[in-house]
Amino acid sequence: MSKTKEYSSDVQQKIVELHRIESGCKKIAKALKIPISTIRAIIKKFQSTKDVTNLPGRGRVSVILMRAVVDLNGRYFGGRVVKACFYNLDKFRVLDLGDQYSCFLHPKGMPRELTQNRIQKIWIPSKDDKPSMPRTSHGGPHLANPPTVIVMVGLPARGKTYISRKLTRYLNWIGIPTKVFNVGEYRREAVKHYSSYDFFKSDNEDAVKIRQQCALAALRDVKNYLTEEEGQVAVFDATNTTRERRDIILEFGAENGFKIFFIESVCEDPNVIACNILEVKVSCPDYQDCNKTDAVEDFKKRIECYRVNYQPLDPDQYDRNLSFIKVIDVGRRFLVNRIQDHIQSRIVYYLMNIHVQPRSIYLCRHGESQHNLQGRLGGDSGLSTRGRKFAGALAKFVEEQNLKDLKVWTSQLRRSIQTAEALNVPYEQWKALNEIDAGVCEEMTYEEVRERFPEEFALRDQDKYYYRYPSGESYQDLVQRVEPLIMELERQENVLVICHQAVMRCLLAYFLDKSADEMPYLKCPLHTVLKLTPVAYGCKVESISLNVEAVNTHRDRPEEVKRGPSTLIRRNSVTPLTSPEPNKKPRIEGLDDPIIREVTPALTLCSTSHTTLALSTQNLKKCSMECHEPPQLCL
Repeated sequence: MSKTKEYSSDVQQKIVELHRIESGCKKIAKALKIPISTIRAIIKKFQSTKDVTNLPGRGRVSVILMRAVVDLNGRYFGGRVVKACFYNLDKFRVLDLGDQYSCFLHPKGMPRELTQNRIQKIWIPSKDDKPSMPRTSHGGPHLANPPTVIVMVGLPARGKTYISRKLTRYLNWIGIPTKVFNVGEYRREAVKHYSSYDFFKSDNEDAVKIRQQCALAALRDVKNYLTEEEGQVAVFDATNTTRERRDIILEFGAENGFKIFFIESVCEDPNVIACNILEVKVSCPDYQDCNKTDAVEDFKKRIECYRVNYQPLDPDQYDRNLSFIKVIDVGRRFLVNRIQDHIQSRIVYYLMNIHVQPRSIYLCRHGESQHNLQGRLGGDSGLSTRGRKFAGALAKFVEEQNLKDLKVWTSQLRRSIQTAEALNVPYEQWKALNEIDAGVCEEMTYEEVRERFPEEFALRDQDKYYYRYPSGESYQDLVQRVEPLIMELERQENVLVICHQAVMRCLLAYFLDKSADEMPYLKCPLHTVLKLTPVAYGCKVESISLNVEAVNTHRDRPEEVKRGPSTLIRRNSVTPLTSPEPNKKPRIEGLDDPIIREVTPALTLCSTSHTTLALSTQNLKKCSMECHEPPQLCL
């Protein structure tokens, strides 16, 4: 095979400059008579490295090796934390593998010292004996893989927003900053009063222009989130039912160096569609002034407006080279095409495990243990007298719930197993449910930790999520350990999980969409059962106390930490952006606003009064899609 032609740095610089002035890849390729695939590769290389220089072969190997070391170092494998670094060849030959001063290869070939981060216990490159911050691009982290745009496809009432919200919650929980951009929200802000399904007809030219501008505004926000706000995955939640719309998104991705992954939800089961319309769509803002019967009828006609021009993804011909998954009949079948990277494979694996069957998940901690009474961390002590009393009360509670096919899961620690034994039902032990490993601090009280390891005690208060106990774990490690259990929970129906405080916090953070900053301080009292019931776009929580006294093991966030965030060095990780934005910004800026101002057709509203289609560009606000109890949406 012949080697691909390399263009000079001047030519590559010219390509980058043309791209900066918003010239499309096709235009640049035509003007310079260079294949479009080469144009895209050069732009992608520049976005990743901020350089157009052709590195020699060895330089490229060094870059690959460097990224491998950074990626592996600090990871959690088989209960141990990996320490990856480069060694001097002479020292390696005599097995001098001390890791106090390890050498790190810079892309330019210059060595840098590795310094261990005190909070996360990972090795990071340093300069002049000071740890260096991760390189950033436009304010975001420097990532080896480009950001991903997940594009939803499908007719209305097919569960696209449900999938978007659930997937976003999962990705944020595992540490991949993700945000949903729902085009329906943009449309509702542009069109203040919804009239009828006529707005969605393909021959309504004025309405088509509005919908196109809303989609472009959403894409602009997607670009800003992925390039300026440290986002890594953006979910573009809309119908996207035509090839023309999907081609625009593909071109958008190519020009900005984003990977595009489609998720198409296909469902023709009339019962599922009717249930979705009644539970979610009828209560959305479009129909707040309508009676239920009229709203259902209007929404069904809206679906037919989309169906006329619907072009499903074609895995055999037109779309055979795209990356996508088809979710058929709410997970009854799947069709997967050209999965290209780790994130896409995790998305596919997650979607193939979730279901929408009614169920309840019960979470509780073990009964009070001897170590709880003494205020000691971890260990493997048995239940106290009150702990055994709670186990009996839990057995009675489970019997009263009269749950069909209830599964009971416990950790492999004695206090959890003793609690499950009192139920007199089969149970399954999970090592993943064991309490967080406190390393050298195991079985100590907080006072003993403060006295023997004052620096470690202070560091944990500084950032409790990322802090790793010496020879132990962090909450970040715990999330990785518990992830397989989350997948299994998503597959099950009724489950009772008897676990430990830190593990229960991780599980709650997933189901309640809590951030990494909030997770370590969630309250999970002893002798209390939390009943989680999944609903349309979230999770309903009931706290049930079994009226058995126990010690309080909760430790609040220190006051000095509340006053302001600490300056921490993080390695390719960003705290998940799951809290609502306090300050809202205009959504549509710099678009062709006159198009919207010109459109003022009078249409009949669902409500009893007749109102002109009200449009506003002054009040187009950017609102967060990440609130814990989101509004009901319809597209």
